Amino acid sequence: MTEVTKSIREMCEIFEVTARTLRFYEAKELLFPERQGTRRLFTRRDSARLKLILRGKKFGFSLEEIRQLLNMYDLDDAQATQLQETYRIGCERLTDMKHQQGELSDAIGDLQSQLKQIQITLTKTISDHSII
Repeated sequence: MTEVTKSIREMCEIFEVTARTLRFYEAKELLFPERQGTRRLFTRRDSARLKLILRGKKFGFSLEEIRQLLNMYDLDDAQATQLQETYRIGCERLTDMKHQQGELSDAIGDLQSQLKQIQITLTKTISDHSII
């Protein structure tokens, strides 16, 4: 039985990515579509890999980290190594994101304070000029 494949257009629609993105991941050897002349045909495995790539990118994993995790899938240990490494990298990334969240919260507070000061100054300036 022949495996069902998807065209590059179908993959773009399903995963909401551009053809350029798919070609990029192929060039980085993260996806391995079959070739029929100039056509790329993506297998179920490619779809699963792309889903993991996009999830990894969403969480801030580097392409090299994603590549290493994807390559661990084929180890003969029921994906235990892959899961352990995903967990380790995920914990590191979560720590980084929480730190960034704190920095962002501080920056938002500072900006809100500055904008409030500007608003007070503008209100005072406008009211001072309207007296004249």
